[in-house]
Amino acid sequence: MEHTRERILQTALHLFAQNGFEAVSTSQIAGQLGITKGALYRHYQSKRDIFEAILRRMEQNDREKAEENDVPPDPIENDPEPYRQTSLADFIGFAKQMFRYWTSDPFAADFRRLLTLEQHRDAEMMALYQQYLAGGPLGYTADFLTEAGLPAPREKAAALYGTMFLLYTVYDGEEDKHAVEEQLDAVLDGLLAEWEALQ
Repeated sequence: MEHTRERILQTALHLFAQNGFEAVSTSQIAGQLGITKGALYRHYQSKRDIFEAILRRMEQNDREKAEENDVPPDPIENDPEPYRQTSLADFIGFAKQMFRYWTSDPFAADFRRLLTLEQHRDAEMMALYQQYLAGGPLGYTADFLTEAGLPAPREKAAALYGTMFLLYTVYDGEEDKHAVEEQLDAVLDGLLAEWEALQ
């Protein structure tokens, strides 16, 4: 049962990422899986229900990634203390891990492609794009750098996250994926050295 639910989620997200959310029907999802629509509806009530499950998965994954890397999982308004206790090295390590997650993890990469594709078609998708891929991570980085006591934290956040954001797109079109990861690591290691010297 759980295996089928997972296959439906992964298949649906992959189709959404290729064709857009509105363009994909439950019939297409079921057909891709080789099951009937009735069998699909035994697991999810609608296409929207599938999408809500995808969002829950992404929220859970975000929290787990933060906790695994010892960085704050919650917004700074909820609790600023963990932001003060996280080292610059831990934060840069987290940034590297998140780049690999958003590019190499099939579920996360398809979610990123879906939001990129849909952001200008739908206000909800634009809000999700901002939350996961634009203003959200940029603001999170700026909050961390502010609590780390670095000067011009918003500019430094743009230098770090701007590099990641650009290299997401480079990664998608580059055959040598490892070279893109090495390029990101080199830039982020350089930023870490600069910022540690300021503390």
